[in-house]
Amino acid sequence: MAWVYAVIGLGVGILVGFMGVGGGVILIPALVYGMHMPQHMAQGTSLFLQLPPLGLGALMMYWRRGKVDWLAGIVCALGILLGGYFGSKVAIGLSSKALNEWFGVFLIVAAILLWSKSDPKPAAAKAAE
Repeated sequence: MAWVYAVIGLGVGILVGFMGVGGGVILIPALVYGMHMPQHMAQGTSLFLQLPPLGLGALMMYWRRGKVDWLAGIVCALGILLGGYFGSKVAIGLSSKALNEWFGVFLIVAAILLWSKSDPKPAAAKAAE
């Protein structure tokens, strides 16, 4: 079973570095639907694994290329620290079903927002302009 988690972790890490998405967006559905883990357990596990290595490999690569705004990162990190504490207090009080539903709504809204920002023109049409 540990090798399955290792494969999931590797896949999530690649997608985090490639697309800059939070690992939980990919990891939590993988744990809930692929490994049949309860929603609370999946979210807690996602938080645990993100503490030490949260994108350190990807951060190093972006930092070397001068693509990190340290002030924005530090200020947002402080907000995430406080927000994560209070958000987890709310989540722990919800049923697993309700938490799963709220997570699904979040993913749908995120997908709609990302889709609405996509450019429908193919790259070849842009190059011709």
